[in-house]
Amino acid sequence: MSFFTEENRTLAREIIGRYPKRRSAMIPLLHVAQAQAGWVTEDAMVEIAELVDTTPAEVLGTCSFYEMFKREPVGKYLVNICATMSCALAGAAELMEHAEERLGVRAGGTTPDGLFTLASAECQAACTEAPCLQVNYRYRYRVNADGFDQLVDDLAAGALDDEIPPHGVTARVRQHIPAGRAVGAVPPEAVNEPPVWMAAPASNGAGSA
Repeated sequence: MSFFTEENRTLAREIIGRYPKRRSAMIPLLHVAQAQAGWVTEDAMVEIAELVDTTPAEVLGTCSFYEMFKREPVGKYLVNICATMSCALAGAAELMEHAEERLGVRAGGTTPDGLFTLASAECQAACTEAPCLQVNYRYRYRVNADGFDQLVDDLAAGALDDEIPPHGVTARVRQHIPAGRAVGAVPPEAVNEPPVWMAAPASNGAGSA
């Protein structure tokens, strides 16, 4: 039985068709799998291996390398509080302590209702906006205890659904490549001319000296 829904299996084939080598589609397919289930299941990795003609072990190796891919269930909202230097100096530890108290779980835990997973994160590259956090990798800046409580209330009420989709959804606008600009699934070693959308430089008619 297929892990992917019929719609996502069609999408997977479309994604694979963008690459000259099937295995190059592995990471995009992991994103599709996580968007479908909220995390990357064993069945998903097995099916991805079949689709890109590799082994489940290699898919696992890729999946486990990247922090963004989760190999066990997480909450609908993954809240990552930055704990690195700028945020630490601006009160990240106190913010984490408050978050643990508010949600009733320690960092790394998920609330009993499955709504929130709380985690500590390394630098989120928003040092001027410390302390910062991400909810499903969408930023929130200069967060204090009151701001955190409001964020949790808004998420629980669905007030931010248009802005923050469930965990695993990386984007809600799919890439579209017009037919006239498609590169095509050609191995790099077989390419011997510029891409079709790049006009050849015009000759200035000058001869060599």
